[in-house]
This record gives sequence, C-alpha cells and structure tokens, in this order.
Amino acid sequence: MNDERYPADASADADCGCAPTPGERRSLWTQNGVTRRNALTIGALSVAALGIFGAGAGVTAAHAAGYPSWDDVQRAKANQAAKAGEVTRIQGLIQGLTTKVAQTRAAAEKAGEEFYVAQQSFFDAAQQADDLQTQAEEQAKLAEETSAKAGQVATQLYRNGGEDSTLELFFSGSAANADGLLSRLGTMDKLLEYNQSVYDNAVAARNSAQALSDRARVARDERDRLQKVAEQKMVAAQQAADAAQAALEESEANLATLQAQLAALQDQTTKTVAAYQEGERVRKAAEEKRRREEAARLAAQGGGGGGGGGGGKPSSSGWVRPHGGHRSSGYGPRPSPCSGCSSFHRGVDLANGCGAPIYAASSGRVVYSGLNGTLHSGYGYYVKIDHGGGIGTGYGHIRPGGLAVRYGQSVRAGQVIAYAGTTGSSNGCHLHFEVYKNGGTINPITFMAARGVSV
Repeated sequence: MNDERYPADASADADCGCAPTPGERRSLWTQNGVTRRNALTIGALSVAALGIFGAGAGVTAAHAAGYPSWDDVQRAKANQAAKAGEVTRIQGLIQGLTTKVAQTRAAAEKAGEEFYVAQQSFFDAAQQADDLQTQAEEQAKLAEETSAKAGQVATQLYRNGGEDSTLELFFSGSAANADGLLSRLGTMDKLLEYNQSVYDNAVAARNSAQALSDRARVARDERDRLQKVAEQKMVAAQQAADAAQAALEESEANLATLQAQLAALQDQTTKTVAAYQEGERVRKAAEEKRRREEAARLAAQGGGGGGGGGGGKPSSSGWVRPHGGHRSSGYGPRPSPCSGCSSFHRGVDLANGCGAPIYAASSGRVVYSGLNGTLHSGYGYYVKIDHGGGIGTGYGHIRPGGLAVRYGQSVRAGQVIAYAGTTGSSNGCHLHFEVYKNGGTINPITFMAARGVSV
C-alpha cells in the first residue's frame, strides 16, 4: 500500500471518475477509531456488562456486603451449625469467583478473535481499494499522455490546416520524381498509422481507467462497510475485556481472604482467627513489596537496547520511539515467519526483551486495551491509541498482565502503556508497532522518520 495515497489522491482525471468526488472525500473518512457515538455505545455496553458479569474493578461497598467479614467468621466458629453454613457460603463464593474469571476470560478471548478477523478483513479491503485507485490513476495519466502524443502527431501532419498540408508534404523539397513522391506518401501513411495506434492506445487506457475506477468505487464501499464491522467488533471486544478484568480484580481482591477464612473455619486446632488475619496481612504486604520491586526493575530496564536505540525519548516533533532494541522486521510483504503470521507485515517489530517497557509514540487517547486475537493468535494483548487528525498507533504482543492503560485513558508521549511479551502469533518477546491513517495501516518506518524518529 502506498502510505501517502490514503485516502485517494484528488489529482486523478475527473472525467473518468478515477478519484473520489469532493463529497466522497468529505464523507469517506471520519476521525480515526471509535467515534463519539460509538464511545457512547461502549458506555451503554459497559453498563450492560456490569449487569451480566457483576461489579466493575475493585469491590464496591454494596458488593463487599456479599462477602463475609472476619467478625462473621469469628462468630460462626462458636456455633457448629453456623460454621457449616458459613463454610458452604464461602465455598460457593470461591467457586463463583473462579467460574466468573474463567467465563469472562473465555468471552474476552472469543470477542478479541472476532475483532482481529474483522480488523484484518478491513485492512485487506482498504489495501485493495487503495491499489485499484492507484492503478486507475496510472491508467488515467497514461491516457492523458497518449492523447497528448496523438495530438502532437496530428499537429505535425496538419500544422497548416486543410488539404494544403498534404500537398505541401508531397511537393516540398527537391524530390520531384515518382520515387520521391511515393516515399513521402509512405511516410504520411506511416504517420497516420502510428497516430491511429497512439489514439487506440489512448482510448484503451481511458477505458481501463474507467473500469478500474468503477472497481475502486465498489472496493471503497466494501472497505467502508468492513470498517464499521471492525469498529463494532472492537466495541464488543473492549466490553468483554473490561468484564474479564473486573472479574479478575474482584477475584484477586477477595479469593485469598476467602480461602484463609475457609481454612480458619475448617481448622480444628486452637489457631485463632486473629492468626489467620495476621497471615493474610503478611501475604498482602509481601505481594505489594513484590509489585514495587517488579515496577522498579522494569523502570530501571528502561527503553535501552542495541541497534535501534532506546525508546521513550522525545524528539522535536513530540513523537517518541515506542520501544527500545533493534528492528527485527519491517513493513510490507515477507515470508510468513510463524504459523498464523501474515505474509504482509502491517507494522514494524522492535525487539528489546521480555518485559521491556512500551511507550506511547505520541500523546492521545486509548481507544482499545485488551485482546486483539487470542493468547496464541493475532496480536495477542494489544493497545490502540487515537492521536487525532486521522492518525492512530497500535501496539501488539503485550505480555499477560502487561497492559498499563485502559480504554478511555489519556496518555502523553513517552508514557509507559504496556510491557513487551510474546502473546498472539509471535516467535519471541517483541513489540509489533503499527501506524494508522484514517483507519488503514501505513509504513511506520517512513511515518516516524518524517517526525525525526528512527524505528
């Protein structure tokens, strides 16, 4: 795909309809990503998701009322019947949390796979429409050039107008004998024959341009239809991803406590509830310490790396390299490197090791954060940012648990948005980085280079 011809160049020959009309150009592309209407749809769907899957991230006061407190456990230990009832209740809550996590995760993976398929179909259709438009413009240009050439020959033959030019051709110069006249007649015939050939070529090129233009128009309609489908699938996938994240956070916030409470109720020794509470406090402190140390390790690792240089460093344009390390694959056609990998690479791969930070290439708004494909196909975990003006960026193969931003969040250039992994169709930890113009992919290497950034 020619990344600078999207949407189609308006310079095509208007007569043969080789380019979109001004009206088409105005309506063909809206702002990149999810429109305001779709954003409102996401909000409505998220409300529906809460009704289906339970409360959102964290545990609200209302929802927390459904979980036993340590005082409830202490009271239940004093009564055998109450203890049995509380054991059954807690076992049910643990099973419910486990089931919810599994169900929402499966739903998110299914929705993510559907989003990936729809997005790739749109990308293919956009490329086909762009290619047909380019071919139509090339044929229109050829028709114009050929027509001009035919006009030049005609001017040469008839520059003096009327039949006198033919007589002048016969009798000009010193060739007064029959051989000379025949030679000049032959020259004129050849010129006429050549001009007819040139004219025929011009007509053929113009007809070809018209046919290609008609096909391009049909392809644009299909592209626009598929873009809407892809956006709808993205909305549904984001809804499912949010529900899965909410279920996971609810489980993480409550599962260990419920398990400790269950152990306290089932323990026949003299160990007190206070001892279980203390154990839970120690566990949470250790988990928090581990998280801080992991965050510090990743921050220290930074965007360094060889070859392509570090990531996250601002340029004068305000754009930054989204990842450190070297470029392991460029944009365009390539031999498929893995099962399920596309033979047309729609981005650039930057390899800086597992867990290395991924940075927002420019400031913008997160319009997707979740699975785009599955854990073993497509992009895996993926973030998409809308930078405005029809420009967007995508970040794929993020590690499980490596998403650092959520849908709707505003980010600044160079902000850590995720951590590199090898989810999706991937042979090793790296960032798959894409740039979008009006929805379709363009070459990130040339796009970023124009902004002073090497990828």
